[in-house]
Amino acid sequence: MHMTFAVIKTGGKQYKVAANDVIKIEKLEAEAGDIVTFDQVLMVGDTIGAPLVEGALVAAELVETKKQKTVIIFKKRRRHNSRRRNGHRQLLSTVRITEILTGGAKPTVKAAAKAEKTEAVAEKAPAKKAAASKAEAAAEAPAKKPAAKKAAAKTEDAAAEKPAKKAPAKKAAPKATEE
Repeated sequence: MHMTFAVIKTGGKQYKVAANDVIKIEKLEAEAGDIVTFDQVLMVGDTIGAPLVEGALVAAELVETKKQKTVIIFKKRRRHNSRRRNGHRQLLSTVRITEILTGGAKPTVKAAAKAEKTEAVAEKAPAKKAAASKAEAAAEAPAKKPAAKKAAAKTEDAAAEKPAKKAPAKKAAPKATEE
């Protein structure tokens, strides 16, 4: 049963959401494309929770996580020659609300399929990266050895060509003749 809107609580803030809304919230620990669920539902349609609505759930798809614009913090204490300037960029997650569920219902198969697909992709990706890094390391290893030999040969040649520097001859101090 889909409701028109819900009020959810996440990241210490409350948001009024409806299906297909895109909102920016505090950073979530999930990958882009994952399905996230919010179980702290304060209100669904006309039903108000005390404090939460029993069996209500809001499902959403994580679109991206990035930093917001810089907020400048500037402190000045007059007549103290004291100024401090600082900046802060908060991490925000952008989510698209897929559905509002009541009565203990679970997210639909479509949403669950997306979640399984992203998990399968995440499992395959580390294996590919590990194989690629081993291949790169093997390709770089032979390339480094000749370069090391060339560098050693250059230093030996340079040492053989240049004669050793001699210390400058000190001038003999003029002897004082006794009269």
